[in-house]
Amino acid sequence: MANSDMKNLLNSTDIAVIYLDNSLHIRRFTTQATQIYKLIPGDVNRPLGDIVTDLIYPELEDDAREVLRTLAFCEKQIATKDGRWFMVRVRPYRTLANVIDGLVATFVNITELKSLEARLEGPGGLNGEAP
Repeated sequence: MANSDMKNLLNSTDIAVIYLDNSLHIRRFTTQATQIYKLIPGDVNRPLGDIVTDLIYPELEDDAREVLRTLAFCEKQIATKDGRWFMVRVRPYRTLANVIDGLVATFVNITELKSLEARLEGPGGLNGEAP
């Protein structure tokens, strides 16, 4: 029941989540993650780097290893090949016993925010230029 509750909670937040082990192999992922990575259920236990992604983020694996090394989370705004934008956060996965057992990568779609930001910075926006 607790697993079902957690799965429903994660899927209802509309946040893509990928759980990785210490070797950056996929442990689990939410349905939303399949809109960013070409994931299928058979990809569990495969290296994340083997999975095709729309993200323009070649240094993701390096950033993930750095998070494992330092235990400091990483957060970046990353574009996709089709013009979407995501806030990507990579954090250590802590067990209930406070042991680091991999990583959690979350992907929040910020495309609308980036579009608004571009409009505000463009001609006639908040940068002081006249239309």
